Amino acid sequence: MNHEELKTRVGANIARLRRERGLTQAELAERISYSDKAVSKWERSESLPDVLTLLNLAEQLGTDLNTLTGCAPEAAPVPEPEPVPETPVKSAVEKLKKHYPADKTVIQKLSSLLVWVVALFLHMLLDAFGVEHLWMLYVTAIPANAIVLLSLRSAWRLYGWNRFLISVIMWGALAVLYLILYLGFGVNAWRILLMGLLGQAAILLWFKMFRPMEENNNG
Repeated sequence: MNHEELKTRVGANIARLRRERGLTQAELAERISYSDKAVSKWERSESLPDVLTLLNLAEQLGTDLNTLTGCAPEAAPVPEPEPVPETPVKSAVEKLKKHYPADKTVIQKLSSLLVWVVALFLHMLLDAFGVEHLWMLYVTAIPANAIVLLSLRSAWRLYGWNRFLISVIMWGALAVLYLILYLGFGVNAWRILLMGLLGQAAILLWFKMFRPMEENNNG
């Protein structure tokens, strides 16, 4: 199989498997941290993903590398086991999920709101005891909110915001550490924020390693 044949097979398989799973090009692109333009180019056989991206695509599309590249036929489907009778409660929950599917955007907003509600509650509670610098709670809520969103989106295999959220967590944690040292111990450790520059560089390089320039994928 030459390079052009491989591009054609891979592109056709990506398009077919994506449609079978009801995904748009944009949704698939977000899951693998690529642009929808890159997915479109792959499906039109204009370029070929690298090996790491092919493995990621196979995982997101529920298949293996051989099937995705057309190097081996798909395995025969395994017979499904006999369904286990559902309890009334489980049946009711499944019907509720089917008729009222959860909106991931709403879940993220509600989770973020909960973080800030907790920060406000702690502010009111600690204020009654005369604790100072309670505004620090809201600074701490910023990386906490990012951690919640990163956890949810990773569980849903939505990786498009990962770089931004990890950066927020890092800078927020460094800011909290600096404020603790400055307000609690009188230490002006501003140099600790310089660690953020090194950390940000590491984050950018890490994501660049798994998302090579698009021209590297051109055949």
